[in-house]
Amino acid sequence: MSQAATESRTNAAEYTVSEISGALKRTVEDVFGNVRVRGEISGYRGQHSSGHAYFALKDDRARLDAVVWKGTMSRLKFRPEEGMEVIATGKLTTYPGKSNYQIVIDNLEPAGAGALMALLEERKRRLQADGLFDAGRKRKLPFMPCVIGVVTSPTGSVIRDIIHRIKDRFPLHVLVWPVRVQGETSGVEVTNAVTGFNALKWDSPIRRPDVLIVARGGGSLEDLWGFNDEALARAVAASGIPVISAVGHETDWTLIDLAADVRAPTPTGAAEIAVPVRADLEATLASLGARLKAAVLRNFERKRQAARAAARALPSPDQLLALPRRRLDEAASRLSRGLTVSTERKRARFYAIKLTPTMLSQRIAEARRTNERNLLRAQGALRALARTRRAEFNRAADQLPKCAKASLRRHRQQLALLEGRITIEPTARRQRVQRDLLAALTRRGTQAVVLRLERSRVRVAQADRLMATLSHKAVLARGFALVKGADGAVIKQAAEVTSGMALSLEFADGTADAVATSGAARPKPAVRQVKAREPGTQGSLF
Repeated sequence: MSQAATESRTNAAEYTVSEISGALKRTVEDVFGNVRVRGEISGYRGQHSSGHAYFALKDDRARLDAVVWKGTMSRLKFRPEEGMEVIATGKLTTYPGKSNYQIVIDNLEPAGAGALMALLEERKRRLQADGLFDAGRKRKLPFMPCVIGVVTSPTGSVIRDIIHRIKDRFPLHVLVWPVRVQGETSGVEVTNAVTGFNALKWDSPIRRPDVLIVARGGGSLEDLWGFNDEALARAVAASGIPVISAVGHETDWTLIDLAADVRAPTPTGAAEIAVPVRADLEATLASLGARLKAAVLRNFERKRQAARAAARALPSPDQLLALPRRRLDEAASRLSRGLTVSTERKRARFYAIKLTPTMLSQRIAEARRTNERNLLRAQGALRALARTRRAEFNRAADQLPKCAKASLRRHRQQLALLEGRITIEPTARRQRVQRDLLAALTRRGTQAVVLRLERSRVRVAQADRLMATLSHKAVLARGFALVKGADGAVIKQAAEVTSGMALSLEFADGTADAVATSGAARPKPAVRQVKAREPGTQGSLF
């Protein structure tokens, strides 16, 4: 039997590994050339650098490797996601390099609307947890924008409806960012459009829009799936420009509707929300202008009536000025009479005095003699007072050392008596007490001497000031001169002067020698005619 077994094995055909792998590949591809597989995506890490995508489909008991080529990936309506349940259409093939089999996917779709709704709800919960749907972060739309940015397909009816509606309501500048609104790349393109509009500057050649409209027509959940992209929702929430979402019809809801600042039921409704009606604004402005004009006119009329009423309550100008005018007339009449009476009284007093140049000369001479007598008496009294004060000061200065010595002896005697009474204290303490007491008495004596000297100095200074005040030098400083004879005696009367007598004139700043040209006889002063003085000048009687 062993020989037969050996012969049977020898008669079997031999295959190479490549032949077996090729046979299996052809068999699998022939039998499973077009299959639909339902499973959950596992191990998806995005597209490879080559553009292909590799992942696996699994259920609760098995696992199937899957691959999506680059060309097919660009045609898929949905982007694969980890954990998403899908129905994959394609063909089975083997991979000889690893001795395994896989499915090459030609088409990929979610496993029913329930799976899409579950994925949508999961995204919605995640974005809501991040605060993207909070009403507090949504911005108000500008009342009257200047530029509107529209993100939509440039060939559809949506953009024409928006432009037409804006033109009818309030014509302004519209910027269109063309994107695909359906397919695998629609979400990425709309996200780039929103980000691109936000990157524009207000002063750039293409001005940054004041409001954005993201619009698309109605469709199924699969058709609108690009607007449920998480990246798009985050871009709309982070937009610095207010965004109006107008995706689908009234009953269609996407994630961008929740993240946008305002949701419009339709694209046409978005245009109506974005701009006001120009005709309504003009009518409102005209109505407000008319109301303002009427209010101003009514206010003017009311103020005019109030002014007229107040004017009727006021007295007339003649009534207001009647009493002041009467007082003015009476004062004017009294003024003329008062001037006449005052002039007559002044004239009578002038004639009663009989003022003449001789009388004035006598009065001046008498006043000068009185002033000189008072000056001499004041100078004598000042000198006597100064001599008395100086003598008192000298006596006090002579007695001060004696008084200080007597006071010092008295205090020493007190200290000696104190030392005799206080015998229980130690010698060092007694000496310290005596020293402190002696120092205190010395300070008091010094202070008393300084105070006495200061008071004496103040009295002497006051006497000096009084003597300077009463001195004839102060009189000389006012313009007078002191006349002395050759012997230095003061000449007080003109009778003491003889012709040719040498005189010495003492002024405030020095002396000057003079010679008398006339004797004791003194001619009477002639009366000169008094000239009329000019206004502002002092007249002269001589």
